[in-house]
Amino acid sequence: MASITSYGAYIPWRRLDRAQIGKAWVTPVMPGEKAVANYDEDSLTMAVAACIDCLGDMDRQKIDGLFFATTTTPFKEKQAAAIIARAVDLRPDALTADYISSLRGGTLALKSAMDAVGNGSAKQILVVAADCRVGAAQGPREVALGDGAAAILVGSGEGVADIKGFHSIFSDTMDVWRTEEDRFVRSWEDRFVIDKAYMMTMEKAVAAVMADCGLKPKDIAKAVIYSPDPRSHQTLGRALGFDPKTQLQDSLFGVIGNTGTALTLMMLAAALETAGAGQKMLVASYGDGSDALILETTGKKGHGKKGIKGYLPIKKMLNNYEAYARIEQLLPVEPSARPPVLLPSAVVGWRESKKNLALYGAKCNSCGKPQYPAQRVCAYCQSKDNLTPYRFSDKKAKLFTFAFDNLGMSKTDVPPVGGGAINFEGGGRMLGQLTDMDFEQARIDMPMEMTFRKHYQVEGMPVYLWKAKPAI
Repeated sequence: MASITSYGAYIPWRRLDRAQIGKAWVTPVMPGEKAVANYDEDSLTMAVAACIDCLGDMDRQKIDGLFFATTTTPFKEKQAAAIIARAVDLRPDALTADYISSLRGGTLALKSAMDAVGNGSAKQILVVAADCRVGAAQGPREVALGDGAAAILVGSGEGVADIKGFHSIFSDTMDVWRTEEDRFVRSWEDRFVIDKAYMMTMEKAVAAVMADCGLKPKDIAKAVIYSPDPRSHQTLGRALGFDPKTQLQDSLFGVIGNTGTALTLMMLAAALETAGAGQKMLVASYGDGSDALILETTGKKGHGKKGIKGYLPIKKMLNNYEAYARIEQLLPVEPSARPPVLLPSAVVGWRESKKNLALYGAKCNSCGKPQYPAQRVCAYCQSKDNLTPYRFSDKKAKLFTFAFDNLGMSKTDVPPVGGGAINFEGGGRMLGQLTDMDFEQARIDMPMEMTFRKHYQVEGMPVYLWKAKPAI
């Protein structure tokens, strides 16, 4: 039987008070704030962060596959899951797959993982969903949409929650969409989208899975239900027979926003953080149909290091709408007068992927000193060709020295851009970029941790690398 054995999440450090949007466009907006991916983040980098949070100190070589769900993949043709698997340091024969173009991609990937574990073709599959959807300026989706990610580890035997039932239906309704040429989300008239597409589809899927499992609304401790907005969330909850105050899981709209494909799994992670033993949960996603699941919790705690609770309070509010518009590249900004960035070499990227994407250095077998990057000759005892691969991405560190640049950025950077040297616990020093921090908070010996980020993109080829950020 397949079960959820661990879960994790990621919420970007930057947040925007929705009042700033209302102020910029002189229009009333819903209260609360939304999570905003930093200039060097996208759905792929957030997925890596959620995976690491979910796996914690587990042996990553025992994970048999990784399924990535998003509607904002960085590539129209290339598998993002393969890059995530390399960054997370899964073994080379792990099964990887992308589930794109649908908001219910996360639960579709979850069903595939359930089937793989259930039929014995895999023992553990990591499912991760992330989205960075952007709403057009001065529109309702600019206010509603937020960024985030969640990861669910599916395994066999007793876990955090056992999967008791699943029901799926599809819908070909044109409600919310984007074509290849669209950057911003499009939608049909709201009353049709909510009443005829969302409400009817969700009610059918939930009713079917409840009937399959012989359950009534009163049997459900928490209903984790996707919704495009807070009002529809409450309306659907009541229509399904749930008490909005006691049974509906918080939609996260007030503190994060609608995170698209990731929203259902993020709400599930939040629900599992507070769940007791023997509770039944309903999980229902929406997007070109609906997937509905029934879970039963075991009382076992298998969450990641931070989760929703850990990431929510760690934030930096953007000072104004203009800062948000620059991060999202909604406004054309003249770049600094600098030489053009060279096209990265695919050959070098392939040859050094373990060093750059998985952040591997080496540890000397003679003196035991870790060092980055790996060399044939130990930098400490000078022994030759006697080093073992050593992963630095999950190691804590301290800031050794730093500097911030307000002038020398590319068109994709948002000043100030920091750089410095960090010393890893256990040994090893690395020179690299700093992120998710301000100059005012930087200090020598402050605790740091590694985070996977986007460096730049030239002629459609993105470059990803590891940066250091304040430990949380």
